[in-house]
Amino acid sequence: MSTNNVEAIDYVLHSAQERDVKFIRLWFTDILGTLKGFAVTIDELEHVLHRGATFDGSAIDAFARSTEADMVAMPDPSTWQILPWRPQKNAVARMFCDIYTPDGVPAETDSRNVLRKIMRRAADMGFTYYVGPELEYFYLEEPDGGSNLVRPVGRGGYFDQTSADSGADLRRETVIALEEMGIPVQHSHHEVSEGQHEIDLRHTNALAMADSVITFRLTVKEVAAARGAYATFMPKPSNDLHGSGMHTSVSLFKGERNAFYDEGDARHLSDLGKHFLAGLLRHGAEITAVTNQWVNSYKRLVPGFEAPVYSAWTESGWADLVRVPAFRPGREDSVRIEYRAPDTACNPYLAFSVILAAGLAGVEHEYPLPEPFAGNPAELTDVELAEIGIERLPGNLSEAVQLAEKSELVQDVLGERVFESFLKNKKIEWQEYEATVTDYEVGRYLRDL
Repeated sequence: MSTNNVEAIDYVLHSAQERDVKFIRLWFTDILGTLKGFAVTIDELEHVLHRGATFDGSAIDAFARSTEADMVAMPDPSTWQILPWRPQKNAVARMFCDIYTPDGVPAETDSRNVLRKIMRRAADMGFTYYVGPELEYFYLEEPDGGSNLVRPVGRGGYFDQTSADSGADLRRETVIALEEMGIPVQHSHHEVSEGQHEIDLRHTNALAMADSVITFRLTVKEVAAARGAYATFMPKPSNDLHGSGMHTSVSLFKGERNAFYDEGDARHLSDLGKHFLAGLLRHGAEITAVTNQWVNSYKRLVPGFEAPVYSAWTESGWADLVRVPAFRPGREDSVRIEYRAPDTACNPYLAFSVILAAGLAGVEHEYPLPEPFAGNPAELTDVELAEIGIERLPGNLSEAVQLAEKSELVQDVLGERVFESFLKNKKIEWQEYEATVTDYEVGRYLRDL
């Protein structure tokens, strides 16, 4: 055991005693990014920190699971935090876990392990991978009697500052809770639609950020529930509302230097950054099943709602797959690439993994970067789009799964087990969706046919 890990364990044990912790939640996710876990008492903490805790590993496979198999959840002491919404007497803490087989081998089905591996590959190339997501979501009123009617909390609009918007209070309490858990917030504001909000997390390394995104989603829901509302990360909760995305700024650093920055370039984007961007464009369609993993995700990725539909890039537009924000003089570290397809309901470990893999493919193979497209891709045919290197993103989950299934890049980064289980799960979801009679069909056909 390393000296750093011994010190981290000592800190956890001291903090638990000092903060009157009684229960410790051991957290991990399944392949869809759904938070899972179980609790141990303070009496078991030291043993679990050194030896881990055994559990049924089939929970990681989500609905695609087949057989039970023992796995070991090994807590990462660097993720120790007290949950601020729980009582502070007999307090509750959490730690994220890495998942191992009983003989000590990292589990192939562990999303955290998937991200660790691709980050290690970037590290072997000399890079640290940073991400900064902008997380959008809705506050809604609790439905009456099991109704699915969507009723947003508050009446605010884009960047509105009004005391009449009760959602702003929920957002403020959420920011406070996040920062109490060591998750720094950069910005927060009301989004376009009623009840829609955005909180931007300050960039950090991708593994820490994926942990933060999982924590963020639970925190938002817990704060809302305590005030009689509920929060949803459903990508498109209603026809007439904007979708909720997770625009993700990415950058590679070599030590303290931003590898995407070039003082001599007109856009201040280095050749490495251009190749990375080109990789995102070339592989964007095939990684969409991972960044947008639900049937509902594709109700957001439609024209007219500032969501990407084509693999184009821009410097100032809001409806392209990739955006390069304007350079701020004296802020070399601010040069970044914003990938705009993901939604907040993705598995962040896997989404950050495929984004990095696509960018690194562009770096390794030196993909050329086309000039930004200034026109309207919707006015061009597929042949005309292909001639200028623009690809239409998949229009539904089935199309996305078919592209992912053929992708060597996706299979390589996810690994065989996650790749097969993830696709199996998504095919099950699509089959269930196809067999479901929707409200649209009932309203359209029931009385007229």
